[in-house]
Amino acid sequence: MALKRVVITGMGTINPLGNDVASTWSALMAGKSGAGPITLFDASLHRSHFACEVKGFDANAYFDFKEQRKLDRFTMLAYVAALEAYQDAALPETEDPTRIGVIFGSGMGGVSTFEQQVTEHEQQGDGVPHYSPFLIPRIITDIAAGYIAIRLGLKGPNFCTTAACASSAIAFMSAMNHIRLGKADAILAGGSEAEICSISIGGFNALRALSTRNDEPLTASRPFSASRDGFVAGEGAACLMLEEYDHAIRRGAHIYAELVGYGSTADAFHLTAPDPEGEGAARVMLDAVKDAGIQPEDIDYINTHGTSTPIGDLAEAKAVIKAFGEHAFKMNLSSTKSMTGHLLGASGALEALITTLSLYHQVVPPTINHAEGDDDPNIDARLNFTFNTPQARPLRYALSNAFGFGGHNAALAFRAWQAE
Repeated sequence: MALKRVVITGMGTINPLGNDVASTWSALMAGKSGAGPITLFDASLHRSHFACEVKGFDANAYFDFKEQRKLDRFTMLAYVAALEAYQDAALPETEDPTRIGVIFGSGMGGVSTFEQQVTEHEQQGDGVPHYSPFLIPRIITDIAAGYIAIRLGLKGPNFCTTAACASSAIAFMSAMNHIRLGKADAILAGGSEAEICSISIGGFNALRALSTRNDEPLTASRPFSASRDGFVAGEGAACLMLEEYDHAIRRGAHIYAELVGYGSTADAFHLTAPDPEGEGAARVMLDAVKDAGIQPEDIDYINTHGTSTPIGDLAEAKAVIKAFGEHAFKMNLSSTKSMTGHLLGASGALEALITTLSLYHQVVPPTINHAEGDDDPNIDARLNFTFNTPQARPLRYALSNAFGFGGHNAALAFRAWQAE
């Protein structure tokens, strides 16, 4: 059967750079960092005292007091992003709600609720279970998709995808397939994470995964630079309205870009480390290109996974060259995690949104925090990481990479939209 086409007709986000799409894009073009001292809990005893937190979020603007008691922060952020995307898409009220779905990814779900409830139980000291009746719905990763559907009345496909830091990229793949096969007309796809709490920061510190540049948080995330020492934790949510092409055209929808392909592979190598030669990452990018029906030479830009970890960045750089050969040196690459921090399970969604905006505006956002003389001698100097300054250039096709603990690799292929 002929697969249906999938276009993007709505966008929404709340993240460390901005509480909507417009402010986020403005901050990206200005090369701003969303990092700063942690305010969500006392991190003074941890090795890392900073993160990229969402700023100025007013839950009261979206949820009454009773509702807030039922929801973890990750669910609230997910709803805020989804609401913006839903409103931006401007679907008519006459749409059949059974044909509109919600698929959201999260790697950790309500981890801060889990920590808070266990801590309060231990502080009771009597051994008797004292837990909130909302504990389970607050922590389970699927609740964000369910809650969005409840609030917006959407009765189509609805579930959560979990694949560590590739979680929300997998959500887009799932949504794309549902639309391609005619099982839905439109799907709100995205991801959310709100893991900046003691147990999460402590756990990643124990893995030596986080940067410990406590005296210079704004410049701590340094993807592909020699002095990188780990990622900066981030929180937030992002969402795209994916819609079947003919459906969007019939209703005169505003189209930002087209999602044309995806790839999904496994490293089958290590619990937390990538294949150091980037074999699985190279395959996933080529799989996305093949699924899109294009050639490797058609890709103009890759929004890299680029976490600022010593092993991960090197493996991805090798993977790009392995996959694209000489064309690797003609593309632009960038890691927007240098500005947003690493949103874990929500990173794939935010970076898919950023890739869409890059195609829409024909501008590549920068990889900030690269200093002169800080080139990694192990990374081919011919690769263009768009260091420090955005670059305007013709962009037709772009990839967004997302790799996760467990060896999960995902890549999404996008095409700039031109009216047909």
